[in-house]
Parts: sequence; C-alpha cells; structure tokens
Amino acid sequence: MPDVTHATRQQNRKCYLAHISKWLLTTAALGEETLASASSSSDSDTGGASPPPRKKHRASAAEGAGEPGASSGTVGLSAVVLGLATSPHPPGPPPAIPFNRTIVNNISSNIMQANGAGQVPDSELSCLNSAQNGESSSSSGAHSNGLISTANNGNTVSTNNGESAGVASGTLAASASGLDISSTMKKKKRLSQSEEDVIRLIGQHLHGLGLHQTVDLLMQESGCRLEHPAATKFRNHVMEGEWDKAESDLNELKALMHSPSAIVRMKFLLLQQKYLEYLEDGKVLEALQVLRGELTPLKYNTERIHVLSGYLMCSHAEDLRAKAEWEGKGTGSRSRLLDKLQTYLPPSVMLPPRRLQTLLRQAVELQRDRCLYHNTKLDSSLDSVSLLLDHVCSRKQFPCYTQQILTEHCNEVWFCKFSNDGTKLATGSKDTTVIIWQVDPDTHQLKLLKTLEGHAYGVSYLAWSPDDTYLIACGPDDCSELWLWNVQTGELRTKMSQSHEDSLTSVAWNPDAKRFVTGGQRGQFYQCDLDGNLLDSWEGVRVQCLWCLSDGRTVLASDTHQRIRGYNFEDLTDRNIVQEDHPIMSFTVSKNGRLALLNVATQGVHLWDLQDRVLVRKYQGVTQGFYTIHSCFGGHNEDFIASGSEDHKVYIWHKRSELPIAELTGHTRTVNCVSWNPALPGLMASASDDGTVRVWGPAPFLDTQDLDGLNESCCSMDS
Repeated sequence: MPDVTHATRQQNRKCYLAHISKWLLTTAALGEETLASASSSSDSDTGGASPPPRKKHRASAAEGAGEPGASSGTVGLSAVVLGLATSPHPPGPPPAIPFNRTIVNNISSNIMQANGAGQVPDSELSCLNSAQNGESSSSSGAHSNGLISTANNGNTVSTNNGESAGVASGTLAASASGLDISSTMKKKKRLSQSEEDVIRLIGQHLHGLGLHQTVDLLMQESGCRLEHPAATKFRNHVMEGEWDKAESDLNELKALMHSPSAIVRMKFLLLQQKYLEYLEDGKVLEALQVLRGELTPLKYNTERIHVLSGYLMCSHAEDLRAKAEWEGKGTGSRSRLLDKLQTYLPPSVMLPPRRLQTLLRQAVELQRDRCLYHNTKLDSSLDSVSLLLDHVCSRKQFPCYTQQILTEHCNEVWFCKFSNDGTKLATGSKDTTVIIWQVDPDTHQLKLLKTLEGHAYGVSYLAWSPDDTYLIACGPDDCSELWLWNVQTGELRTKMSQSHEDSLTSVAWNPDAKRFVTGGQRGQFYQCDLDGNLLDSWEGVRVQCLWCLSDGRTVLASDTHQRIRGYNFEDLTDRNIVQEDHPIMSFTVSKNGRLALLNVATQGVHLWDLQDRVLVRKYQGVTQGFYTIHSCFGGHNEDFIASGSEDHKVYIWHKRSELPIAELTGHTRTVNCVSWNPALPGLMASASDDGTVRVWGPAPFLDTQDLDGLNESCCSMDS
C-alpha cells in the first residue's frame, strides 16, 4: 500500500516546482523589471496572503532530502530564486534582486527537467490556481526579503547586499562560468592606423574646443596618444613663453624629425618671437642680446635679421606691431608661431593645426568642384554648409529656363554682350541698330534703355570698354566702318574708316580703356585712340577675331591660317600660340588670360591653354559649320561654357566635362551668340537669326520642394 504522506509530499513538491517555473517565465517576459518587483506583484495577485513561515519551508525541504525521486539540486535552485534566507529580514521594503535573464532561463530549464517533463501536468496547474486564489502555498512571497542564503554542495553566490547564498551545482555555476568565458573573449580590439588617425583628429578638435577632460578620457580608453610627449612639453613651453625651455625641447625633438636640419629654422622662429616680445616689453638690452648673441650666430636668413634689427628704432609697442605686421605678445601670436613650427614636425609627433577642419573643408570643396550645376559663390567657411549631407545642386537653380524674350529687333540678331558690371546688355542686329538694355537688379528683367542707329551694313560684333563708358560696333565682312558710342549719353563719339577697302569686322579694347585694336580679313590690323587716330598698324594680317591681354602689350589675333598669334606692338614681335586644323571662326579668353575658347569650323568648341599652348578639351554636341558663332565663359569662377549652334540650340558644358549638361531649346533658327552675365551668374542671353534675344535664368517659382526633390543632383565627372 503506498505511503500517503510521501505521495502528498511529492504532489506538493510538483505543484511547488510548477509554480516556480511559471513565475520564472512570467518574470522573463517582464524584461527589465527586477525579481523584487515581481515578488510584490505576486503578493498582490494572491490577495495579500502572508507568506508561510520559513521554518516550515526549511522543514519541508529537509523532509524531502532523502526521498526517492527528489532532485537534490531543485530545492537549492528554488531557494536561490525565491530568496530564502536563514537570517531574519529587517523591517521595511525588501531589497531588490537584479534581474538576470540568462540565469532565469537556465533555472527554469533545470526546474522543468527536474520535474521530469517539459510540460506542467493538470494537477500542477490546479495547484497553481489554488495558490493564485489566495490559498497557502510554500512559494507565496518566497523572495520577500531579497536575500539568498541556501547551502548546496558548498557553492555560494553573492547578492547585491553582500549576502552569500548556495547555488545548485550545474545551474548558476554553469551560468557564471559562461559569463566568465564571454568576458574573456572580449579582448581589446587592436586599432588600425586609420582608426588611430581619426581618434587623434577628433581629439585635436575637441582640445581646440576646450574639452580637455573629454580628450583625456578618449585617449585613455582608446589607448592612443594625441601627440608625442616631447611635442606636448614643447607646445606648453611655447605658449607660456618659456623660450629657454622650448629651445631645449628642440634637442629632444631632433631625433623624431625627418629633417634634423630644420631645427635651425625652428630655433630662428622661436628666437624671433622672443626678440619681438622683449622689444614690446621695453627690454631693449635683452632684445639686443638675443639679436647679437642668439639669432646672428645661427647664420640663417641674414636678410631677415637686418629687418629685425630695424625694429630697435620703434618708439612704442604700437609702432613695433605695425612695422613688424605682428599682433603682439600673447596667445594669438604664439599660436601662430606654433602653426609655423609644426610644419617642420612629422604628423606622428604633432598634428598639423586644425587638421580635421582642413580635411572637412577639402571634402566640401571637392564636392562643389564635382557638382555639375554648382553656380554660387564659394564660401570657405564650414558654417555655411551642412556636414551631414552631400552637396547637391538642382538643375532648376541653373539658367536653363526662358525668363524673357526680347523681340524689339526686326531682323536677324547677330551679337549680344553684357557689360562688364552686368547692369546692361547690348544687342546688334542686321536691322542696322544696336539696342542697350537695362538689367533690373532685383527682378533680373531687361528693359529697353537706348537704341543706337545708323549702322548701314548691320552690326555683327560689339565690344564694351573696360569701364563700360563706351561701346564699339562693327559690321560684317564688307563693312569698312567702325562706330564708337558713348553709352551714357547715347552720342556717337567716333565713326572710323581708314580706307574704303578695309574690312573692320572685329575689335578689342586695351585694358587702359584709352586704346583699341581693330581689323578684318582684308589684311588691315590697326591700333587707335578714342578719336580714331591711328597709333600703330600691322600689315598683311587677315584678322578673324581679336583680343587684348591684361599685360596691355600683347594682342591675340586669329587669322586665315587657322591659328592664333600673339602680336606685341611695343617691340613689334609676334609668335604662334594656337594652331588648329580648321578655320577659327571666333574665340574668347578667360578673365585670368590662361584659357581660350575657340569655335572651330566643322569641329565645334575647343578649349586651349594659352600658357602651355595645348588643347585641353573638345566639347561635344554643338553643330558648327562655317557660320560665325560666338561662345563664352560664364558662371562663378567661369566654371561653365556656353555656345550657340546651327541646330537652333544653346549648349552649356561644365568646363571639365566634354558632354553638355544642358541643351536649351526655344530658338527657331541658328543661335549666333551667347553671353553670360559676369555679375549675375544665373543670367544668360542668346541672340538668334529668328530675330529674338532670349534671356535665360533659373526655373520660376522655386520652392523648397523643388530644390529638395526635383531634377538632377550632382554627379562626379570622369573627365
């Protein structure tokens, strides 16, 4: 006959273990809650029933210790989880036990295994239900004191309040062993050279912001070094004005330098600062001793030493600072001195000044340079851009949209040109008139200002004087006359014609605005003053197009031999600069005089380097026959090129890209000339045989949505 007492104890134990298992799983689902808060929740669920006495629980455990089928480790685990302790708990709320999901899962798994099955039987569920209904249960409020104290196989575990508790072998011990292994595997990762460089750059930047403690923590945690200790000592001595110590530091730095001979230059800079500070403080004798006894014996930069000696005559500190172009003794001048000294030290010893800002600025400038539509003024300050986003310009911000169509001419429009200050536009037509247009600075709309009449053969070329006071108009091939107009008054100052056999089809102003050169394809090449008086001439040159360089002496002329030559009117010399294989119909030169843009018959638009005398690039897309078509540089920094075309379009290229970035349509016949406003980079004009002048600008009604979401973004260029 079975032992009723033993069977009852076994049933109670199963209920007890099932209750613990469910409670553990519930606790694991609670996430970040502590076991102490879970215990309080359990007390509330049971209707506030007081926990059974610990003495009774310990007796039950003792009774079951020797029973068959009982797990020796299970009771120990239960005691650990439920927080049983031998010492009485002090009054007040129970201390919280930190929640450890790993331990909970391990214990729950062991309990289920000790119970002999992976599921809780129905009888055990009924026991759980009775416990939840407020019936007395050995598990109710089991961890109310938050302490753990149960011996098992001699294993102990520490709790938050310093108490020790027994842990069943193979459960918590295994978990603790797993944690030790995990921590052992977490070895410090060795940083790569680039990672160390980044940490040093960040540290230098933070140091410059005054976050010194943050830098110390960063260097300590990463194991990096912001700079060599000898460099740190040297920096401190320079900033504190301890010149003798700083000079002594140079001996230590000498071994770390790639070029030890630079020590002399560094020493010279130190002594120069020392000398100037002595002078500013009125210590003339000490300054004289530095000059004679320390600077001069270096035998370096004697010319500078002579200049320094002259500062001895300065009567006061302000006079010294003005003559030496030096801001005076203090942090500012010493910081600038350090910047100069650093250039002689390798970056592994001392980082270049503000290195992170320099790299970021270079990155921003590179993105702008590669942006096909960037057409705004370059700002070197990082505060003007967001470092969180790549630089993007929309095509809608570019002058690709017709803003205005000027229809006042009644025949083909052969030429257009903005004034140098960008406030006016001059257009010349086959209808024998020149129209001056005023550009509204706010709306960028053009209004008719003056009409200049009387050009019997029509107007095929216009040239503004450098000060925009005068405008010269030339006619087509069979025209022997030239008109010089006063733009402000609208009066004709000079009508020049040297010979009826002349062909004055091109003109260029000298930079002094007092002379100009003109010529044509019949072999005449003249230099004249404002009254049309002949100053010099060059015979036998059939000129297609002219340009005066900024030196005031050299005139570039394209001729009928498919070349551009340079002519010097002072020493009467000439030289070949550009040689093409096809006729050069027209050309223009960049503001700096370095690049020339050529429209070459049947070839299109070519870019030449006048200094190196090499062809830089051939631009694709344009249709160029034997019509005279005029192209231009434009945009900020003249980064863009625009040209008319015989296919009725205006083509725009980025200077470094052979393929066009825009093809502007609207004209119905050949586009003869394009002019980009030099003051308003978003404004451009084109003249066509269709009798109209089109004014191009950004897309109308630009808003934030257009700029953010529409049209092309910037692309990097392969060419």
